[in-house]
Amino acid sequence: MQVVVLAGGVGSRLRPWTNKMPKPLLPMLDMSLLERVVEGVPNHLIDEVVVAGGYKVEMIQEYFAQAEVDFDVRIVHETQPLGTGGALGNCKDVISGKFACFNGDIVSSLQVEPLLELHKKNGGIGSLALWEVEDPTRFGIVGLDDESRITQFKEKPKPDEVFSNLINAGSYIFEDDIFDYMPQGKHSIERDVFPRLAEEKLLNGQQFEGYFIDAGTPAAWSDAVHRCILEKRFNRGQIHGNTWYGSSKNQTSEMVTESMIEKEVMFANSQIHRSTLLEGTVIGENSVIKECLIGDHVTIGTDVHLVDVVVDHGSVVPDGTRLHGGQWP
Repeated sequence: MQVVVLAGGVGSRLRPWTNKMPKPLLPMLDMSLLERVVEGVPNHLIDEVVVAGGYKVEMIQEYFAQAEVDFDVRIVHETQPLGTGGALGNCKDVISGKFACFNGDIVSSLQVEPLLELHKKNGGIGSLALWEVEDPTRFGIVGLDDESRITQFKEKPKPDEVFSNLINAGSYIFEDDIFDYMPQGKHSIERDVFPRLAEEKLLNGQQFEGYFIDAGTPAAWSDAVHRCILEKRFNRGQIHGNTWYGSSKNQTSEMVTESMIEKEVMFANSQIHRSTLLEGTVIGENSVIKECLIGDHVTIGTDVHLVDVVVDHGSVVPDGTRLHGGQWP
């Protein structure tokens, strides 16, 4: 089947990382984020990955033209923001039959086969992966009957509107009939399509266990990296302590914890915790890097303290810099 990835945003919450690189191509261990998103679909089930994207799509096309992946990638260009529904609707002419669909930030333990089995058993237009949370007001919630059919859907309910703690996990199986329920142009699939389908008993839902991370913020990015390390979700690189190193030639250190260190990264007597350091970065002595995303080929001086900072690719951070939160430069 085809797999659609909704990746139309500019990745504003991960700036300045995304100023020069589209979010789907940001590396998460040994894969791009886009590859990580579709990882729960076995390769033998994928005919083609369709990327609904509008930001730096040429870079995405160029990357997958050279990448060693087991599926073809097609870009459906979004020339203006269309929302989740409009972005999917924009793919109508290239989609046929049953297909999977994922929001472009989701890193989870979901395996798609059980969701496919439920979809085949119950029929309908779509089947949604569901996740349980304590506070569902930031998400879309569903009501579910004993046969795993969704009885109602409410996007971002107010506290007094909450009727369920099961949320939409941004991972779906759809029939191409869903396009018949979509209005033209920009719209939200969660607000404009799912409630109607739920009312007509055409949606199914299935809760899954494990983990569910929307990796669209710096903190959530670090959570996703750490989870991928714990679950050994990589084919290249090695683990030292609880940190992933992209090359066996990497220097390692007990002062580096819960982090992702790409190849050709150099550091000297510095503390690095729960951070991502991309290729070619150099860190001087006696520096502290915590909860940070450090771009590629960054030079960080001596006695630098960065906490919860996103550092742009190619930046120079002078000796003695202190920064807590925000971006550099």
